[in-house]
Amino acid sequence: MRVTELVLTLSCPDQRGIVHAVTGAIARAGGNITESQQFGDVDSGQFLMRVQAAEVTDEDGLRASLTVLSTQLGMTWSLDVVGRPVRTLLMASREAHCLSDLLFRAREGLLPVEVVGVVANHPDLAPEAEFHRVPFHHVPVTRETKAAAEERLLQLVRELDVELVVLARYMQILSDEVCRELPGRVINIHHSFLPSFKGARPYAQAHARGVKLIGATAHYVTPDLDEGPIIEQDVARVTHSDSVAEFVAQGQDVERRVLARAVRWHAEHRVLLNGTRTVVFA
Repeated sequence: MRVTELVLTLSCPDQRGIVHAVTGAIARAGGNITESQQFGDVDSGQFLMRVQAAEVTDEDGLRASLTVLSTQLGMTWSLDVVGRPVRTLLMASREAHCLSDLLFRAREGLLPVEVVGVVANHPDLAPEAEFHRVPFHHVPVTRETKAAAEERLLQLVRELDVELVVLARYMQILSDEVCRELPGRVINIHHSFLPSFKGARPYAQAHARGVKLIGATAHYVTPDLDEGPIIEQDVARVTHSDSVAEFVAQGQDVERRVLARAVRWHAEHRVLLNGTRTVVFA
């Protein structure tokens, strides 16, 4: 008899009896609920839930019950094995801080992901991937080759059975077509200053304006540039005595932390999409 620990996530219109129906299905499958979080959104009328259950002896029966409930409750759901490494493709350009951090965390078992490759539009970070024994794919991008480069990206996603793409300071804008091909499967990180600074050398701009907080935002990628559902954010305090180099160092540290948390929560099925927002059961 196969015994499995599973994690279930679901979303449906809020109504009476959801928790009773779901927990009952888990109990009939032999499961013992070890973690449960839920949220009823009064604004959207949606109910979202994450349940972790050990000792499940009848996974097929549980899936059959959830299929029936999906019709009865208008429910979308996902069921996975707890801790299963998510097949992940990392993308970068020339900056190494986010890529190096994710590769290290994955290698040390600190993230439930399996990094199946690194894609970069410059060759600079090939040694980093080689050090971690991860295949490196140099895919140059110019205005003339952008379409071919994105087709190569999608080809790699299909060939490597990629479940998650992480833009670890990948300094190219993905086309609307790629965003629609991979909805809810691409995470990006970018600086998020208060106030915000766009364009070249954002840390130098922030330094020149004397800001007191710098930060970073991790979000899902959508066709709306840098406006996808936010997963995680954080800030660091800076002062007038910090140099531009110190701004950069602190900013990169925040970016690393925020992106790593977002990737971990996604891989642990703790992030549920709720329209243009997310519900994060961290």
